[in-house]
Amino acid sequence: MECPRPAEQHPEPAIRRIAPWRVLPPLLAAALGLWGLPRGGSMWRDESVTWQAAHRPLGGLWDLLGQVDAVHGLYYLLMHGAYLVWDGGLWTLRLPSVAATALAAAGVAAVARHLAGERAALCAGLVYAALPPVQMYAQEGRSYALVAAAVAWSTHLMLHRHWTAYTAVLLLGCWLHEFAVLALLAHAFAARRERGWRWSAAAVAALLLPLALVSSRQAQQQLGWLGRPGWQDWTAYAVLAAASLLLARGAPRDLVRVALPLALLPPGLLMALSLVHPWYVDRYVLYALTGLALLTGTRLAGARNRWPRLLAAALLVPVGLWSAWLRTPDSRKDDVLAVSAAVRERARPGDAVLFMPARRREWLLSSPDVYEGLRDVALDRSPAASHTLQGTERAPQDIRAALAAAPRVLALQDPAGQPLDPYPAEEAKRRALATGFELCSVTAVRGARIAVYARPGTCGAPG
Repeated sequence: MECPRPAEQHPEPAIRRIAPWRVLPPLLAAALGLWGLPRGGSMWRDESVTWQAAHRPLGGLWDLLGQVDAVHGLYYLLMHGAYLVWDGGLWTLRLPSVAATALAAAGVAAVARHLAGERAALCAGLVYAALPPVQMYAQEGRSYALVAAAVAWSTHLMLHRHWTAYTAVLLLGCWLHEFAVLALLAHAFAARRERGWRWSAAAVAALLLPLALVSSRQAQQQLGWLGRPGWQDWTAYAVLAAASLLLARGAPRDLVRVALPLALLPPGLLMALSLVHPWYVDRYVLYALTGLALLTGTRLAGARNRWPRLLAAALLVPVGLWSAWLRTPDSRKDDVLAVSAAVRERARPGDAVLFMPARRREWLLSSPDVYEGLRDVALDRSPAASHTLQGTERAPQDIRAALAAAPRVLALQDPAGQPLDPYPAEEAKRRALATGFELCSVTAVRGARIAVYARPGTCGAPG
């Protein structure tokens, strides 16, 4: 089975006829990406990690990647360069994802054009740009939108047998996040009999191997927080599979051979693997939505009655509401900038700060003006000195001794109901607060709580 070959025709009449429409998918993606880009001046914890890594000197960044987050190393390097060009805060953090999503929408349209024609290209590109998960990661300072763009355009290059370019673009996507390699397996359904593809696949696997070896040593530290896929994950995958299989009925065979594996194989394989090694998060395979967009757009373009179009129009209302919600701080797990603002309001000179658990230190690290005004009593070595993301903490007995000398403590905690870390250092923090301090106040901020503790009888003392 070979990749479908494009029909040969003189390009100029077609370019004159359809060129104005080709810009609509990337324009829509860019417009949706720019809509509410600051998200109410909020930033969640993963974006905070990007901000911190991008602001480290190159030597410090290299040292960090030797310890953790090697899988995101190329992305952090790109963001380091972006901030050197323009330190525009949240705009610099998110604009690369906006541009990548526009590029991905153009890539989806290009694949659909090759396999199903101009009408399908327009519909598929617009569908991809409008999908709420695509909009979500178009506005995040993480690598997932860039990976999706690389997968979309590598698919296009595969169909045109540009093997050198295909290898380079897919390898770029894999180095931005190594789970993009699952797209290579999806491509096998359309190109496995192509000798050029086999050489390309071998080259991608070989050149990805160094990153895979380093990141595998970091996997437990980096992904240890993940559990196995829950019923919500399996339900979402079942809906994706049912929709994709339904849309594939009656779609062009060549397009189905490309789109269906892209939609189903990467998330399905990663979920199956996560039954043994819990590595599944839906955003790691965001690019699978390129397959869904190809199938949906092609079926819309080929619809011969009004019902599919009416259904699509009806979906615009919930999609619009979902899209508007994605532009609010409540759409993410937490808001590190809101946490730092609340700490700034409550902090007094000489206050101690305690992160419970220690990894929540990231809530303040992207606001150094707030963090540096507090005494981090549990910290042993800073993130820069320890070549880590959140630094290293003292032994439990040293944490208890440091707290014994603190008159007032701001404890930054997970929301109520979250499981407590069982580690000795975390238990020492909880025990020291419970036995030596009085709880003065608790303030809930998006995804966090700020608890103020003081010595018994001093909660009302003036600052």
